[in-house]
Amino acid sequence: MIKIVVDAFGGDNSPTVNVCGAVQALKELTDLEIVLVGNQPVLEQLLATEKYDKARLSIVHAPDVISCNDKPTEAIKTKKDSSMSKSFELLRTDESARALVSLGSTGALLAGAVLRVGRIRGVKRPAFCPVLPTTAGGIVGICDSGANVDCDAVYLQQFAIMGSLYLELAYGVKKPKVALLNIGVEEEKGDALRKEVYPLLENTAAVNFVGNMESRNLLSGEFDLVVCDGFAGNVLLKSTEGACLQLMKLLKRSFMSSLRSKLGALLAKKKMYEVKDMMDYNNYGGAVLLGTTKTIVKGHGNSGEKAVYNCIKQAYNMEKNNLCQAIGEEISKLAAQQPQQ
Repeated sequence: MIKIVVDAFGGDNSPTVNVCGAVQALKELTDLEIVLVGNQPVLEQLLATEKYDKARLSIVHAPDVISCNDKPTEAIKTKKDSSMSKSFELLRTDESARALVSLGSTGALLAGAVLRVGRIRGVKRPAFCPVLPTTAGGIVGICDSGANVDCDAVYLQQFAIMGSLYLELAYGVKKPKVALLNIGVEEEKGDALRKEVYPLLENTAAVNFVGNMESRNLLSGEFDLVVCDGFAGNVLLKSTEGACLQLMKLLKRSFMSSLRSKLGALLAKKKMYEVKDMMDYNNYGGAVLLGTTKTIVKGHGNSGEKAVYNCIKQAYNMEKNNLCQAIGEEISKLAAQQPQQ
């Protein structure tokens, strides 16, 4: 049985979407156990209308909530009755609790992961790795997407290893094609960090490195994983999401501009909805935090129940395939190969 803790009061649409997503996951995954953490009377009221296996769902009462306005580290240390703090305490003290899903404050989640859960031995820094759809019908991961603004070459090398294992074990991508985000595809391009990382990735046996990638090719399907520092990765992720959203708005406005274009839109309606569905983040879960001793998945703050379900499924697949253990083993091999200081 795989036990996953769900922070039921993180996110804009909580707790309804958290409860509905958890119930959906329980119905599909028969070896899944879920612990909902949050205001117990509210959760019980929502669950009263749902049908689910009551033996595989429990509630831990947490009347308080960490908001995005709270200072992350301070909130984790002081708001001990919050749903996120209680979730981390459960992960820390309950050996059978193997993963956490939260839609709450990213900063607080990162602080809690480091202070309460800890890093896998040898991992320099945990990194967020969300996935996006590609025009080729696959997915592409971005590692790191915001956990580490300032990075050195070894951090990025480890991001490449952890991201590759994640895509392989959680999504079944064989030998993921790894690219380094840069301002050009030529080997000599970039700043000092990119120039240092390039040969390092070339000589990392656990990474199928294919060279540099310009940001415009993120969704091309040519790459499975893009490695970058958290500052560049966050800009890449949000600018891509924003551009896709604005493009959809532009198409809608164009289609509604005249009777002729409305008729054209009617004929293309099915295909347009297919594109919209492909770009909907609710279909892809959240950003996994790679490098911590237990699995942590951060969902979008505005997630619906489908996204919560997919976040839980992400965490389930990672635990089912022992991703944290695999990362620990590969990072240990890397450390053994490096010269002693």
